[in-house]
Amino acid sequence: VQLVESGGGLVQPGGSLRLTCAASGSIWFIWDMRWYRQGPGKQRELVASITRGGIENYTDSVKGRFTTSRDNAKNTVDLQMNSLKPEDTAVYYCQADVGDTNYRRSDYWGQGTQVTVSP
Repeated sequence: VQLVESGGGLVQPGGSLRLTCAASGSIWFIWDMRWYRQGPGKQRELVASITRGGIENYTDSVKGRFTTSRDNAKNTVDLQMNSLKPEDTAVYYCQADVGDTNYRRSDYWGQGTQVTVSP
């Protein structure tokens, strides 16, 4: 099983970016999918999560600005980031709770994608 993120980049404050994470491989079932980030000199933090049924949760600092969604048929999860601030600068990671075709359940992580918010 592999998770691959895309969509990071450089954006000005107030701008928007959309991240996508695609899961592939011997997947039987995906439960929760999450977005984490790790800024310079900071610990990794949970940004957003979404259940298979579409229940979303967000850390307070991104509520009202970020939206996560998923496509269960395509095994993808997106993070739409609006009104970006310099403090959103971080490497963003996708994480998923996956059951493989051998019915083993494990957490998988993507490689991360850099988001830089700067004038």
